[in-house]
Amino acid sequence: MATAGQALALALVAALWGGTGPFLRKAAAGMEELQGRGRLRQLLAELRFLSLNCQYLVPFLLNQAGSLLFYLTLASTDLSLAVPLCNSLALVVTLVTGKILGEDIGGKRAVAGMLLTMLGVSLCLAGA
Repeated sequence: MATAGQALALALVAALWGGTGPFLRKAAAGMEELQGRGRLRQLLAELRFLSLNCQYLVPFLLNQAGSLLFYLTLASTDLSLAVPLCNSLALVVTLVTGKILGEDIGGKRAVAGMLLTMLGVSLCLAGA
């Protein structure tokens, strides 16, 4: 059974993972237009573009903080609860954040999917 602190940590991980995804997509826009001569120069141009872009770096670092918290939380949480809980809640947070940023999330089917995901998370927590 997960304690309240563990459940809160897992919810924070989901918020960090899900909340940063749309911001990363938005900040990486325009990277397709970079042109480097050869694969190595293309890679270096893309790395330079991303590493000098604060709108990309801040969400990236927050996302990595979520990964670190997930790793630390796994030491004391049941794996069969932590992975589905974090991944499903991250999906819901990604959809909500994307909608707030003006992305098309898919309409009624996406809302139905979020509700079913929340039902599944509730069942996981109730059974733990």
